[in-house]
Amino acid sequence: MDINPIMLVHGGAWAIPDDLAESSKIGVKNAAKCGYSILANGGSAMQAVESAVRILEDNNVFDAGHGAVLNADGDVELDAIIMDGKTLAAGAVSCIKNISNPITFARSILEKTPHTMLTGEGANRFAEKLGIARIPTKELVTEHAIQEWEKYHKYKQSVTNLFNTEKVHDTVGAVAIDSEGNVACATSTGGITNKMVGRVGDSPIIGSGGYADNLVGAVSTTGHGESIMKVTLARLVLFYMEQGETPQESADHALEYMKNRVHGRGGLIVVSKTGKWATSFTTQRMAWAGIEEGLLTYGLNPGEKFQEPPAPLI
Repeated sequence: MDINPIMLVHGGAWAIPDDLAESSKIGVKNAAKCGYSILANGGSAMQAVESAVRILEDNNVFDAGHGAVLNADGDVELDAIIMDGKTLAAGAVSCIKNISNPITFARSILEKTPHTMLTGEGANRFAEKLGIARIPTKELVTEHAIQEWEKYHKYKQSVTNLFNTEKVHDTVGAVAIDSEGNVACATSTGGITNKMVGRVGDSPIIGSGGYADNLVGAVSTTGHGESIMKVTLARLVLFYMEQGETPQESADHALEYMKNRVHGRGGLIVVSKTGKWATSFTTQRMAWAGIEEGLLTYGLNPGEKFQEPPAPLI
């Protein structure tokens, strides 16, 4: 069966303010175009999702890489995962410091170690062995992120209030299916402002922040990390698909279950092994974009879907 390549990306499910709305849409559209250009030229789903997420990590509009936020000590701690649906191999990093593209480092874990995840100091030491440069904290955070961190400290906002709000920045991610029918997912995050040192959310956790299996499909999630981990959201979506639900039904079903069961909100993108795809979110907004047969589709608000005719690929 011939499969048309499909590229999907998201820029995080949260209460995206109006002043970031347009730049968020432009950012996900550019990332989707980058990933799709790889697929259209015969490239792999793995390369496409890595490249798309790198575009988002390099864009400080998004909370990943260069748009990261500061933890309670004023440091940057980054998490990421990438997964190959053909082999079920995954590479993940958590609590790494001062690396501009965690998703590429995560792929190095997959390809150059016998492990699935490296964390903290050990991960950073391995990055040094690979020649991955450490980036100064000031190059990874915006002035707005610094102001937000100072505000949390000034008003001593509790961790409970922080994690239950929809107003915090969030994760970026991508899923793809290539012309050979292989699927892949990638998810990356710069954390939550003022989080406890060492806190790891769902993003680098296999089955929670992402999952890819050629026998079913691929998912990348975003939202309240502790809630996503409790229900293993990414794998839950694929479970519902295995029961015969469509990607859209599965995405909506899984998010509704998470909201009802653990009172958590979030969003996700999913592509099936047959090339069907869907997006869904229960937060105020989620920036997302997808390309199929050259046609770009994107949205930000609930129920919103815009389309643009095929255009030259970047």
